[in-house]
Amino acid sequence: MPLQNRIDPFGDIHAVPARGLFTGNRGVIHDPATRTLLKRRWATRAWIICVCEFRGKRRDVMGRNAPSGNAGWTELFFLDEVTALAAGHRPCFYCQRERAKEFAGLYGETFGVVKVKAPEMDARLHGERLAAGGKLLALNGGELERLPDGAMVARGGDAYAVHKGVLRRWSFEGYEAPREGIGFASPGFSLLTPAVTVAVLRAGYKPVWHESVGK
Repeated sequence: MPLQNRIDPFGDIHAVPARGLFTGNRGVIHDPATRTLLKRRWATRAWIICVCEFRGKRRDVMGRNAPSGNAGWTELFFLDEVTALAAGHRPCFYCQRERAKEFAGLYGETFGVVKVKAPEMDARLHGERLAAGGKLLALNGGELERLPDGAMVARGGDAYAVHKGVLRRWSFEGYEAPREGIGFASPGFSLLTPAVTVAVLRAGYKPVWHESVGK
């Protein structure tokens, strides 16, 4: 039985077999004795994206990983970085330091911040994360067409990623081929990726995609 630790672009947590390319966390949100989630869905505003392999470290997923023998952070998994960014996470300054510095640098350039600190980014992102109470922002056709690659939008409960001028429907297994009749002129889309992150993408941040999106 899969553990409930797979994240969709809406930021919700599911139990599905597909793991994905990245892990990450929102603090401790599980009971290590039962390997089940607590009622809370985050314990910190620092929602981060981590690599699955780093310096040979191994963890007991949703087990007891803290030096004290307590839970440690709860391992969450994402199809790819595009998914993690849509859910409101950002690159980790520990295991993805260069990626995190790039993200922070573009954030600073975009919002006029000379010395960017992680808590500032986290606070701003937290207000826009759908899973933390943020709101979907309705888009018109022109706004949809101007979104950068890597931004995600929602319609009718489905999530779509903007990729090379088309919309690709998301699933836990990967991205579907473009659907006939689903395009930038289609009505009813809302912005899913936090606006802060969309601005960073527009400034030049290139997220890692799942291989299903193709070249």
